[in-house]
Amino acid sequence: MEVFYYLVFGGLAAVVAGLELGKSGKDRVATTPAFNAFKNNYILVYSLMMSGDWLQGPYVYYLYSQYGFDKGDIGRLFIAGFGSSMLFGTIVGSLADKQGRKRACITYCISYILSCITKHSSEYKILMIGRVLGGIATSLLFSAFESWLVAEHNKRGFDPQWLSITFSKAIFLGNGLVAIIAGLFANLLADNLGFGPVAPFDAAACFLAIGMAIILSSWSENYGDTSDNKDLIAQFKVAAKAIASDEKIALLGAIQSLFEGSMYTFVFLWTPALSPNDEEIPHGFIFATFMLSSMLGSSIASRLLARKLKVEGYMQIVFSISAFTLFLPVVTNFLVPPSSVKGGGISFGGCLQLLGFCIFESCVGIFWPSIMKMRSQYIPEEARSTIMNFFRIPLNLFVCVVLYNVNAFPITVMFGMCAIFLFMAAILQRRLMVVSDLHRSTKAVEMTGEDEPLNP
Repeated sequence: MEVFYYLVFGGLAAVVAGLELGKSGKDRVATTPAFNAFKNNYILVYSLMMSGDWLQGPYVYYLYSQYGFDKGDIGRLFIAGFGSSMLFGTIVGSLADKQGRKRACITYCISYILSCITKHSSEYKILMIGRVLGGIATSLLFSAFESWLVAEHNKRGFDPQWLSITFSKAIFLGNGLVAIIAGLFANLLADNLGFGPVAPFDAAACFLAIGMAIILSSWSENYGDTSDNKDLIAQFKVAAKAIASDEKIALLGAIQSLFEGSMYTFVFLWTPALSPNDEEIPHGFIFATFMLSSMLGSSIASRLLARKLKVEGYMQIVFSISAFTLFLPVVTNFLVPPSSVKGGGISFGGCLQLLGFCIFESCVGIFWPSIMKMRSQYIPEEARSTIMNFFRIPLNLFVCVVLYNVNAFPITVMFGMCAIFLFMAAILQRRLMVVSDLHRSTKAVEMTGEDEPLNP
């Protein structure tokens, strides 16, 4: 079955290369040199920030186990990270609107560097502090950088449609190519060169420091609501009011939480799903295959966005396909008899699931630039970071609950739950499109009425 992995990886690589090299004039958007310089600077920084994140992923669990902690201890460390992101991360991330997005991005770098340093200690309390810092950093990574980009893009007077170019390229490189290279580099440092499982964290700190230096030297500051009479509680109230009063924002937040909650749950489930009887599977190679699938998705998204297709329309299809792919383990469990032999290679059912998981990761690649595009359209600038961190509260709460009960339910139940959530996201996406179209038509009628001359 080893050939199967190479066939899947090679086929995906060929498709991605074909899509990127075969882009026509319809798939490319004419821009200006000033925008290209701005875009390339952001993508460089974003890639360095993501490399700092991806380098740590493959060895976090392994490092904790090497320090002698059991599954329960490690689970509590992970819960602390997501819990920190939900509580402290929301507060720190929300300060970006008031204190400045550039400062928030620098805070991300410092928090994550300190988190990496704590990995040198085998003391549980120190590692717990590192997880708390990592949780804060994660909230900033997924709010402050995007908020800075959207505000700076608009401040410089670039075409709003060009935002989708930056989003697509950032995801293609930062969440795809960089993730693959980071995984291979981490493996080289820890295993091939024999520096041990702490080495990838040291490398991550170095990349984060380089990115911070670029931010300090080349980024300007921008803010959300800078009024002096608004403290943190007032910002929260503004964000909550915006979500409660605008159905589009509330729908967008629900869609994001449902999809990302399913996505993070999938991260914990794919390994036991592919090796239920301790089959020997190449985890690193499968991870690289997933990231290649994500690159395929972002490449497809760049074409869809370049052709100005309605995001609210095609994302309904993406969520529906995602729901089917995560329901596949439930189907294969009933249709394909599970092997009773311990060890060995991946089963036929595992092969089917792996193909489905690759399709799901392609949907993830489409999701990121598309959700970023919708957030840039619907979330008001004055409270952008605050609202984006509000969206992450139910997401982190959901992941904490899943982590706490991961052994309480059969894996098919967990996948079935994720499939239901993704189907709900498709339904809510349909509702968002209807509300958005109604809002646009109402606005168009009002503008037409204002342009008509009064009857004498």
